[in-house]
Amino acid sequence: MGALKYIGTFVLLFTLFPGLAQEFDTIPWSADKRLAWTDFKGNPPNGDRAAATTASGLTYRFSSLSRNGEIELDFEVHTFFYPHKSWYKPDLCDELTLSHEQLHFDIAELQARKMRRIVAATRFSENIKAEIRAIYRDIIKELNAFQHRYDKETNFSRNRAQQLAWNKKIRNALRE
Repeated sequence: MGALKYIGTFVLLFTLFPGLAQEFDTIPWSADKRLAWTDFKGNPPNGDRAAATTASGLTYRFSSLSRNGEIELDFEVHTFFYPHKSWYKPDLCDELTLSHEQLHFDIAELQARKMRRIVAATRFSENIKAEIRAIYRDIIKELNAFQHRYDKETNFSRNRAQQLAWNKKIRNALRE
């Protein structure tokens, strides 16, 4: 039996807010759990014009072993909502606004699924840490562009017709 070589275990956290690596309550993404305004526990920053903010992100963890030239990979990626970094202004928000915020969380989950598919289909070298980090960076870049496009097209939920169209589009994508 060949020698086992431990390559590493890594956890990386992405959120919309720097410094969120501290311990906070989190809500994992679930098809069975929709966000409620009671999940938004943060305080709106003074002077912020936004009606609400969803702090969500992707985490990943992996470990790998090299055995006889073959790499065995154990990989997980999760999507989380961070209640204490998410906030809303009740006087400016309604159920359509909440659906807009939910979709930000759902879009992050779609990107987590994409990352899982890419990692599962990739043959890694001994440089697995850098290779996974590159995949992650690409996913985050796409996630940011996706979120920006979503906000722009819906005008932050103000364009009701576009918001409802996005709700349907993302709901269908999550079913696939």
